[in-house]
Amino acid sequence: MRMKKKNRIRQRPSSVFVIAALAAATMLAAAPGLARADTFGVQLGGGFGEHDVNKLDLGLVWDPGINWWEMGGWHFSLVGEAHVDYWHPGNGTSRHDVYTFGVQPMVRFIKSAGAVRPFIEAGAGVRGLSRVTIKDGYSMGTAFQFTEIVGVGAQFGGHQQYQAGFRFQHVSNAGIKEPNPGINFSQLYLQYNF
Repeated sequence: MRMKKKNRIRQRPSSVFVIAALAAATMLAAAPGLARADTFGVQLGGGFGEHDVNKLDLGLVWDPGINWWEMGGWHFSLVGEAHVDYWHPGNGTSRHDVYTFGVQPMVRFIKSAGAVRPFIEAGAGVRGLSRVTIKDGYSMGTAFQFTEIVGVGAQFGGHQQYQAGFRFQHVSNAGIKEPNPGINFSQLYLQYNF
């Protein structure tokens, strides 16, 4: 009886992981077709987090050109992002590399014109983790996680094709299941828009 319950617990996170991975893959597959009329970008980032966990991030960004509320030379903009992350834990006798897959919309308050266009941004989304245990004594509780992001950056270049920024990201399961320690990352990123 105990063995069945233990196996059932292991299967739930993996099925959530598969669903999250499929959602991210669908957005990645759909974005090139959608980007023909709009702006499409690739984002590469790296950062460090709590509990001695570092990460690399590859993002696909779609800007459908949704802009509103022009005021004083600034406006709001909405973009969609899909990400694949690689988390690498540092010290510990038992460490596990983790891959995450997820999507989030981002709202930016950006300068409307100029060679360099600074912005602030915020967004929230979901992540699927390849494993819940990162290292000894540190487990995320579930493979399904939520994420909240805030950041600052600038868009620049002759055709505004470059973007650089700093983000603070929080990842947790919002109390769906214990343990729910969450993790915070600080990250720098570069983006190229086609």
